Amino acid sequence: MDEDTHCNKVEDVVGSHVEDAVTFWAQNVSRNKDIMKIGCSLSEVCPHANSVFGNLDPKKIYGGLFSEDKCWYRCKVLKTISDDKCLVRYIDYGNTEILNRSDIVEIPPELQFSSIAKKYRLWGLQIPSGQEVTQFDQEQKWRKDSCIIKAHPSLGDSSKAGNLHTLQAAQQGRTFLGSLIFEKEIKMRIKATYQDGTVIAQAEYGTVDIGEEVAKKGFAEKCRLTSGVDVCEAKKPDSSQLALRNLKNPIPLWGRRSNQSTFSRPKGHFNGRLTLDVKYETNAGNHVTFPKESLAAGDFNLGSNVSLAKIKQDQKLIEENEKLKTEKEVLLENYKALELKVEQTAQELQKEKTTTMDLTKHLENTLKTCVGTRLKNLAAKVELLKEIRHINISIRFGNDLSDAMQVLEEGSFTALESLNELEKIWAEYNVAQEKIQTCHNENEGSLLIAKRNEVQQKLFVAVDVFILEVDELPLDKRLKTLQDLSTSLEEVYGKAKEGTDSEEILRKFYDWQCSKREEFASIRSETEASLQHLVAWFQSSQKVFDLSLGESLTSEDMIDNIDEILEKTESCVCKELEISLIEQGVVDKEIILSTYSQVLQKIHSEERFIATLLSKYKDSVEFKNQIIDCLNKSPSVDYLLSIKKTLKGLKAQLRWKLVEKSNLEESDDHDGTEIEKIKQEITQLRNSVFQEIYHEREEYEKLNSLTQKWFPELPLLYPEIGLLKYMGYSVDVDTEGRVIQRAASYHRACGDAKEESGLLPLIFLFLCKSDPVAYLMVPYYPKANLSSVQASMPLTSEEALKVMKGVAQGLHTLHSANIIHGSLHQNNVFALNREQGIVGDFDFTKSESQRASVNMMVGGLSLTSPELKIGKPPSPSSDLYAYGCLLLWLSVQSQEFETNEDGVPKVDQFHLDDNVKSLLCSLIYFRSSMTAEQVLNAECFLLSKGKSIPNPEKEIEYVQHNKEDESKMESLDRYIERQEMLTPTLD
Repeated sequence: MDEDTHCNKVEDVVGSHVEDAVTFWAQNVSRNKDIMKIGCSLSEVCPHANSVFGNLDPKKIYGGLFSEDKCWYRCKVLKTISDDKCLVRYIDYGNTEILNRSDIVEIPPELQFSSIAKKYRLWGLQIPSGQEVTQFDQEQKWRKDSCIIKAHPSLGDSSKAGNLHTLQAAQQGRTFLGSLIFEKEIKMRIKATYQDGTVIAQAEYGTVDIGEEVAKKGFAEKCRLTSGVDVCEAKKPDSSQLALRNLKNPIPLWGRRSNQSTFSRPKGHFNGRLTLDVKYETNAGNHVTFPKESLAAGDFNLGSNVSLAKIKQDQKLIEENEKLKTEKEVLLENYKALELKVEQTAQELQKEKTTTMDLTKHLENTLKTCVGTRLKNLAAKVELLKEIRHINISIRFGNDLSDAMQVLEEGSFTALESLNELEKIWAEYNVAQEKIQTCHNENEGSLLIAKRNEVQQKLFVAVDVFILEVDELPLDKRLKTLQDLSTSLEEVYGKAKEGTDSEEILRKFYDWQCSKREEFASIRSETEASLQHLVAWFQSSQKVFDLSLGESLTSEDMIDNIDEILEKTESCVCKELEISLIEQGVVDKEIILSTYSQVLQKIHSEERFIATLLSKYKDSVEFKNQIIDCLNKSPSVDYLLSIKKTLKGLKAQLRWKLVEKSNLEESDDHDGTEIEKIKQEITQLRNSVFQEIYHEREEYEKLNSLTQKWFPELPLLYPEIGLLKYMGYSVDVDTEGRVIQRAASYHRACGDAKEESGLLPLIFLFLCKSDPVAYLMVPYYPKANLSSVQASMPLTSEEALKVMKGVAQGLHTLHSANIIHGSLHQNNVFALNREQGIVGDFDFTKSESQRASVNMMVGGLSLTSPELKIGKPPSPSSDLYAYGCLLLWLSVQSQEFETNEDGVPKVDQFHLDDNVKSLLCSLIYFRSSMTAEQVLNAECFLLSKGKSIPNPEKEIEYVQHNKEDESKMESLDRYIERQEMLTPTLD
């Protein structure tokens, strides 16, 4: 026995099998999923696995079919009983059973791992002297003594009674230990481990020491411990004795795993009654029973730590288990009876079916002798054959595929020599262009441009040759033919499967097609010959029945011959109908579909080639038209420079006019007529500026296109025009227009409400041409957002209501202008002077959905409404939900939130003012019927009074904006109006 590092380790296990009063098997509670996985794997593998043969390896793990529930479990062979029977142990539960070799199978290597169940022995205990008997000896003595006592009552002396008493005491010890550990989660404090893996441990169930209870009942006795080693090791049972004891020990009635307990533990170890008249069952094990009085509270008193009610509950479960077992046996008998009845009924039905088939066959043979019926049936088949022959059935033999391949071979375009030459020169031209594009030295650039121009001359000639050659090809007609061919084939065969191009498939198709055509032609010729023979018979039979003719054929010859003719004709007609109507076989379909795939690949390949030709043709024409005017020279930028010069002059005039207007307005005796005249001139100058800016942008776009396609040297040759900066600007006009439109809507809403808007005023909006970023100028309120205020000195309840009333006013202003904020949170709500709330930091560059996609949290509470979480668009209702969460956060300060499964906070948990709580419930639970205007008129805002507490750290006075800001806002209005006139189609 080893006392290693595992000593004093604690394990939580569940009892699965008992060997004696101090020894049992148990499974670690953490291996529950492993047991389920093993069961699933065995149920899939074992039914198809090979049964074992030859000598069995005792170290190897096999699959065993448990006789009780007919399920598969892992087992090891302990002993070979006979040629066809073996003693096995189910290693994941601990019990044993004698199995036939046919019920033991090989399992794959991935299931060859250590057992789930471990063998445990109670620490410091041993079986009392006189009770160390194996289960095999116990049963033999029990059976023998019971027979003697029953047959000769006079022989029941003290010796026999003593043996019986010993066996009974051992069995009661196992039963008692089982009542304490079976299917119960117990804690094992490991003390030592035997070399064979048996774990010596102290077992506890709750506050009950199981070893102490077993010893109190007299089923075990304490043994002396010396030198840290358990001396009861000397009395450790032999492994073969333990196997035999397990053999007839109660075997678990596992049943289906879906009906088992949480840990898939075996059930039914200790059910039944223990009497002198022992009932021996199958080799699967004996379910020992004992009377109810043996489980009375007096016999199983666990002391003050185990309640009598618990023991009675265990007894009740044992009785219910017995009852279920009896019901199972009854159900099995009923099942066998029903199965027998079903089998008898199936046999009777088979007899009836045979009789009916014989009768049908007899009737068919009778009908064949009737010439009228046969001729009528034959005429119907011939009529059907005529209809089929009028329909083109060549598709069955892939004639449409043959025609398609012929079209592909006859009119296909081969690779053009001019195309190969063109691609080679074009690649050289692209390399030269890339070198110019990456060059930053003007001298080196001049050399690269000269080399490029040489290649450009060669490319121009190659392009000209290529264009002339392509002009002579009927590309459009050929492409239309291929498209029609592809469409017609796809209508018949559907979508083609992917495959590699293979001539072997086409060869196989041709061989198959020739074979099918020969077979069909042979059958058709036989059909026509038999029908002609039948027609000839009818024509010659007229001589037999025509009385006006003097001579006639012998009637016996004519009549006897008709049966053979009809039989032959019917056979030929049916054979042709079969070939024409019956679905093709799997092999035939595979050949046709594979060929169809090859044909479609060839069609698509040629379509891609034609598309490449047309693309090269288009690029070549564009290159020729563009380069023909700029051969050996770069495009001019003089027009752009003249626009810039004109624009510069107009801006200078505009500035002087603005200064002149300002001077006149500031003078005491200014003339209104003169000022009005200057304003008109300013308007005209502004229009001219905007017009020149539009022309400048057009010229930039033109030069940008030339730079990217043909002349990468333009930025190097003309750095003064700033072409690279224009090329790096990625924001288009539509994006700028949407930003301006959102800013205009926000600004109008803010201006209409004036100082009562509750919104952060917008002073200026900048959209820079050289930088794709929108810049906003707004008032600066340092450390005034709710997040900063609550972190430094939280608002009182009165201050919070004042601030949130202003925020409600801001939402009302936005919603009245049909604007959804979408992202209201503690960082964009400002508390000015701790009493005035405003909504700010509105992101004009994003749409409503983009703003609402950011999930903000406050105090562990999500500000995203439930409808947004399920994908619905933002709405005023979602803004009010975020507003309600902010109000709740300010009202409860640092208290923790409880939420439901949707993340909605529970308001009832907090002690709040009734009016505030009523408003919060409306905002959070019934906000769909609320508006921002209703929030403003809530009673908690109308009744809120009190003075603000000044901030001792820093007094900051904030003002909305001054007159200078107002003038800037007027300028923004004019700018926005001008942009709207220039971009009237913006959404």
